Amino acid sequence: MSKKAKGPFVVLNVAVLTVSDTRTRENDTSGDVIQERLETAGHKVVSRVILKDDVEILRGQLRAWVADKNVDAIISTGGTGLTKRDVTPEAFEPLFTKAIPGFGELFRWLSYEEIGTSTIESRALAGVAGDTLVFCLPGSTGACRTGMDKIILPQLNSTTGPCNLTEMLPRIRHDPAPKLE
Repeated sequence: MSKKAKGPFVVLNVAVLTVSDTRTRENDTSGDVIQERLETAGHKVVSRVILKDDVEILRGQLRAWVADKNVDAIISTGGTGLTKRDVTPEAFEPLFTKAIPGFGELFRWLSYEEIGTSTIESRALAGVAGDTLVFCLPGSTGACRTGMDKIILPQLNSTTGPCNLTEMLPRIRHDPAPKLE
């Protein structure tokens, strides 16, 4: 379990993306879970969009949000499965400047406790794109609850210890890159 560190809570601006050919705002229960969890935790949802499973459309949206200095983090749901239509990893991974492989590993480990070996069908992933945190969750509402409650929200909470991603954001944004030889 996480230890609590001292320090104030930092409100983050988060964009939420649902990747689906069939969902609408009226039936996007996964997007609803993500938004509700973020707002209950004290963060601000600055944009929420539903886009179809198309690599170029998804990349365009990701690029726009990464370029927007008002967006600290992006959370997507959907498109992480194994069908031909599932293209979220293919759309997002090339834009990551740093992958966060532990996110997918931890998500599948936690998910295993809930759905058993079916968790291998998930390609949940996370990374840093430019200076923006990006999390890609599966499309199921249960998977979104697991990812939000057990991984993302604790890491977006600046009071979570011994460390969290929120306290790393200033360094992600301003530390100079080391020179490679």
